[in-house]
Amino acid sequence: MTTETSYALTRPAYIDQSHLVVTDLGLVSGFYQSMLGLKVIEKTASGEVLGVGDLPLLTLTTAKDATIAPRNAAGLFHTAFLMPSRTELARWLRHAAQNNVALDGASDHLVSEAIYLSDPEGNGIEIYADRPHEQWKFHQDGMVEMATLRLDLQALYNSAPDERWDGMAVGTAIGHLHLQVGDIPQADAFYRDVLGLKLMARYPGASFFASGGYHHHIGANIWNSRGATARASNMTGLSDYKIRFNDKATLDAAVSKLDALEIKSEKRDGGIFLRDPWGIGLTLSA
Repeated sequence: MTTETSYALTRPAYIDQSHLVVTDLGLVSGFYQSMLGLKVIEKTASGEVLGVGDLPLLTLTTAKDATIAPRNAAGLFHTAFLMPSRTELARWLRHAAQNNVALDGASDHLVSEAIYLSDPEGNGIEIYADRPHEQWKFHQDGMVEMATLRLDLQALYNSAPDERWDGMAVGTAIGHLHLQVGDIPQADAFYRDVLGLKLMARYPGASFFASGGYHHHIGANIWNSRGATARASNMTGLSDYKIRFNDKATLDAAVSKLDALEIKSEKRDGGIFLRDPWGIGLTLSA
């Protein structure tokens, strides 16, 4: 079975991978395997790389000096796993219900249907499926129509095929990352003006940025974290993530902007590594 590549991943840039620091590697990794259906692709000295098929999505590492990040620290709001279809979202929901996975909520965002939960160390997770891109509504300024409505979980559950769930389907990816930041104008200045992502939507206290007309590849909010300063390097939670560019010109534009603004960056892992204003690491690569 071939799945069409999700719209989110065909844009000039998209989220490639995410890296969380945890205190109990076995517990957290076990959760992502059993409850989310990710597989261990690689074991490293300090952790594990989890993914779908042979595609790495999530790196979990631990360190002796790891300290629990306070809830109001900058960092992760949620990692959003994008299902290749609504059927896969329904299949996951059925699996979650049968395994008593505690859900934090479920929303219809017009562009997508999303289910929210948390891992055992409180890292937020969203499991979602996009509605067909042709159905999204755009405003004249290019912003996308999004809302937070109640999702009918029962109807979604009822639509799931009655068959054994066999883990995350090939084609699953990290569709977006939603971050906790200290200040929205500063987030706009970094994600829009420096990295060149377009502002696609605003909520009170939140901005949503994307490449190539997606609804959002990066969300940033101050709902818990207003005024947060840079993260300590040994904090649990989101250490860093990767943005991959399908289009080298878009990457080159972002890198030359970094140089022009004298934002510190270094070549690492075949890409350009830097930190956002809150100390969250990101690697840009093509």
